[in-house]
Amino acid sequence: QVQLVESGGGLVQAGGSLRLSCVVSTSIFSMNAMGWYRQAPGKQRELIAAVTTGGSTNYANSVKGRFTISRDNAKYTVYLHMTSLKPEDTAVYYCNAAFFGRVGLNISPRTYDYWGQGTQVTVSS
Repeated sequence: QVQLVESGGGLVQAGGSLRLSCVVSTSIFSMNAMGWYRQAPGKQRELIAAVTTGGSTNYANSVKGRFTISRDNAKYTVYLHMTSLKPEDTAVYYCNAAFFGRVGLNISPRTYDYWGQGTQVTVSS
């Protein structure tokens, strides 16, 4: 059974922090780099961060230095620690497998057969 369950979103003031978590089924997690995506209203889904099975990371310029992606291979969980949040970070955040070199690009939702429900992050000014 495919599982992608995101959590940890919420409403936060600009400058605040949040930590997102995503529990992933082993069929996806074990074989792939994992990524966090976000989609704001009226915009395409963007891959903003990725981490390989070995722990190498890659970030979009818009989040570099503020967000940290990590993974716990024992718990099949990927995390996104977000600091210095800005109103423009407001979006629904999703996790999924990722092409490491496509960080910063828009990704069609049809790229993957399964997506979780996402978690809403809202940053107020």
